[in-house]
Amino acid sequence: MAMYTVSGITHANLQDPNKVIQVGGDLNYPPYESLDPDGNPAGYNVELTQAIAEVMGIKVNFQLGDWGAMRDALERGDVDILQGISYTDERAQKYTFSPAHAYVHQSIFTRKGNPVIDDISDLNGKSVVVQRQGVMHDYLLDHNIGAELVLVDTHADAIRLLASGKHDYALVANLPSLYLSQKLGISDIVLSGKAFEAQKYGYAVKKGNESLLAQFSEGLAILKNTGRYQEIYDKWLGPLEEQKFPWRKFGTAAIVISLVILAIVFWNRALAREVERRSKELELRQQQLIQADKMTSLGILVSGVAHEINNPCGLLMLNIPILRDSYQDALTVLEEHYQTHGDFELGGLNYSRMREEIPAMLDEMFAGVERIKRIVDDLGDFSRQDTSRIKEEVDLNAITTAAIRLVDNTLRKSTESFHAELGHNLPTFKGNAQRIEQVIINLLVNACQALDDKSQKIELKTYYRESTQQLVLKVIDQGCGIPPENLSSLSDPFFTTKRETGGTGLGLSVSSGIVREHGGTLTFNSKSGEGTTVTLSLPIE
Repeated sequence: MAMYTVSGITHANLQDPNKVIQVGGDLNYPPYESLDPDGNPAGYNVELTQAIAEVMGIKVNFQLGDWGAMRDALERGDVDILQGISYTDERAQKYTFSPAHAYVHQSIFTRKGNPVIDDISDLNGKSVVVQRQGVMHDYLLDHNIGAELVLVDTHADAIRLLASGKHDYALVANLPSLYLSQKLGISDIVLSGKAFEAQKYGYAVKKGNESLLAQFSEGLAILKNTGRYQEIYDKWLGPLEEQKFPWRKFGTAAIVISLVILAIVFWNRALAREVERRSKELELRQQQLIQADKMTSLGILVSGVAHEINNPCGLLMLNIPILRDSYQDALTVLEEHYQTHGDFELGGLNYSRMREEIPAMLDEMFAGVERIKRIVDDLGDFSRQDTSRIKEEVDLNAITTAAIRLVDNTLRKSTESFHAELGHNLPTFKGNAQRIEQVIINLLVNACQALDDKSQKIELKTYYRESTQQLVLKVIDQGCGIPPENLSSLSDPFFTTKRETGGTGLGLSVSSGIVREHGGTLTFNSKSGEGTTVTLSLPIE
């Protein structure tokens, strides 16, 4: 038998809000990540991670150390995620990577006067300094270049060692090495040939921890959509004229030409990023306009249909009580006839049966009419076009109850076990009740569609998370789950795995936009075949 229950939530149901994610990084890899003069984590990676933690409502702790030690810490589980690591196909066998948040060039450095080499194969037989467990260390080992490798813990160690004259070349990241050369006052180190092809640089976790990576990927996508990512990128890695390197010291025509070329490259990349960002914004707005137009049409349709339904419903609600009273008045005469003449037919059935059935039928008819009217009213509220801003005092439990009522039939067809726990005495929040109700309906319908059979459960919970001053709604299903590669795309317009069954891929995209308008977050935790947990968080202020 199906279970549909709503009860109060207890503190034992709350998820621990104080979970701190350990974020690993390199202690001397500026401007990406390093320790500032006071010993605090700083740099592009650090500020980006802090911004992601802020928008996703999570807590992070930075652990910066020697790069090899950080990779070992990730393997042991002492670190949950690395905030900056170059992607390679070999590394992808052990780690799962987020979309790139930057690109890193690797270069061969040498001392002035040494022979210039352009190809990495020319390092055969040479004494080459590389960072321990860095991407170039991995590359040299995997491709058996034949160089004599000298391993160091940091890029600063590599630059110092090369400048001391003990070794031939250093194979290290381009920008951090230039940055450190200037900072350490080392002037006899130069690039040997051109930089290698750029490598994708982003977050990474051990295989099996994709749900954590999905949070960072979603946070990164939010920052890109809001423009915050671009601000951080421009601050630390923007066009060269905004960097604090003393480029004029190099003073040669070749350096000037290189700077011009690099400036053009950076400008083109910045322009391409801006075009991509604007294109995504326009695409999203276009889909929101399409959705708004659909809602307008639905509002007009519902208004007409509601009028047509409410007229006969009004007649039924008026006439059924009259019929019930009339039957009660006639009951005395019918009983006297029954006692005198015995049983007789009434409406094709024996009176002895009908005298019990008629009152029950009238009551059921009246309850059914009331339910029709309530559903029409809820549907009208849901579809009505909103003209107010996000300024209503909204009761989360009230709109959740209305949403459950609207999708009740879908829930009953999908599962035999739906359970809702609504927190007691929840504070209200400033928002638009109709739009948040739309989000809750989308989440419940998606949960129903994820189930493979009716024995699987769906749970809904609401509660107040005092530590972050947020209202939280969770929808948990035991359905098919979401593949890791799809988690970061769930909110993208037109992304759907149900296109063959009519899915448009707009539900979660529109829902995410509504939640962002309210200053909240929508996060997904899922594994294939193990179900999905969707968490809606809304600030009370």
